Amino acid sequence: MDFTKEDIKVGLKNIVTDKVTEKNTAKAMGSGSLEVYATPAMTCLMEKASTEALEPLLADGWTTVGISLEVQHKAATPMGMKVRAEAEVMAVDGRKITFAVKAFDDREEIGSGIHERFAVMKEKFMSKAAGKAKM
Repeated sequence: MDFTKEDIKVGLKNIVTDKVTEKNTAKAMGSGSLEVYATPAMTCLMEKASTEALEPLLADGWTTVGISLEVQHKAATPMGMKVRAEAEVMAVDGRKITFAVKAFDDREEIGSGIHERFAVMKEKFMSKAAGKAKM
């Protein structure tokens, strides 16, 4: 059961960007009281970078789901600044893919960590999830 169209290799990288707005501040997201880029927004951007790196390589009917995320949010980013997240494959162990993730604003690195994703068959995964609602 091959989940990829082509091999996922160590060193595969992807970068995505965002801008700090009222909607993704700690105050708006409920993760704090200040109007700076929220930790949940940063971790979401890191996951997005990882997900988008893999999607084009996956076979039809497959996707990846996040299974772990360990990050440090090191510096605050005020509204109006741009943020970028970088994800780089560090390891591939069967269907588990491990990424080094980093986030930067216009001035400095604001976060870093490790993110793991697992390849799943969409239909099977969603069927199992839907089964929970019937219990």
